[in-house]
Amino acid sequence: MSEEMSAGTEALAADLALAGIRLAASGNALLMKGALNIKNDWRTSASGLKHAPLYPASITFDVIPTPTVLAAEIGPDKNRPQGALGNLIEYGSVKNPPHLDGARALAAEEPRFYEAASNAAAEAVFE
Repeated sequence: MSEEMSAGTEALAADLALAGIRLAASGNALLMKGALNIKNDWRTSASGLKHAPLYPASITFDVIPTPTVLAAEIGPDKNRPQGALGNLIEYGSVKNPPHLDGARALAAEEPRFYEAASNAAAEAVFE
């Protein structure tokens, strides 16, 4: 194998470098949309609780910026009214069954998120 890259290999390397830049740019929007969908589904599922009517409004999300990883934290904010009830409502207690609204919202978003990520990757590479 030669020390120098062929013209085709150089072009491929340049295309893949651009694909990474394109994907990084679309990744944040993809993460925001997924986090928003989970938050909204969770709020919808958690609404109607007679003992915790303010709980759904405590469910928020934050995007956690890092140089190399896209991440979001989604769930009840303990500083909002009834947000501190999140653990008890989601996972239950000795006297109350778990609601698992957050787990269901995450499970519902997972296939949509993976499909959108796959489409974004394909667009980034084949654009």
